[in-house]
Amino acid sequence: MARRLRPVEPDFLRTAPVRLVFTREIAAPPEQVFQALTEDVSGWSEWFPAVRSIRPVDGGAGREVRLAGGGRFRETVVAAVPHQVYAYRVDETNAPGLRALLEEWRLTPAGTGTRVQWTFTADGPGALRFLLRRSRGGLGRAFKGAMTALDRRLAAPERATGISPATPRSPEAS
Repeated sequence: MARRLRPVEPDFLRTAPVRLVFTREIAAPPEQVFQALTEDVSGWSEWFPAVRSIRPVDGGAGREVRLAGGGRFRETVVAAVPHQVYAYRVDETNAPGLRALLEEWRLTPAGTGTRVQWTFTADGPGALRFLLRRSRGGLGRAFKGAMTALDRRLAAPERATGISPATPRSPEAS
């Protein structure tokens, strides 16, 4: 990763030249969704197909991300309000043209589930901004698929009970 991006803060969500917002309701409660976003960082590659690998760095204050297609990012977490908001900015990348990038995940209770809002904000030259806006449909489909996969993952019996399907259960546990 050779390119440093402009460090932005959460207010960039309001001022960014490119702002794409996607929303989806899932059955998992906000506590579970927040945990999946913030604590089960390596698990992102299991539910977000564009993510090939991700790992926390700097004691959880940052992340290193590899995307399908070769994109690499080093990020800094800029907001983490339990069960409500998780946001990070990209500090370094191999992606050409980007000047700044910040993403926010906002969680709102929706019945017994969660309304997940993902806001993707970026800055770059005019041509890049145009391409990012044109990729809204693809990003929306990726988000929808990721939320469906995350919901399934969080609903899996081993996630709810802590018991893996391969773990034998004793007759007393039945």
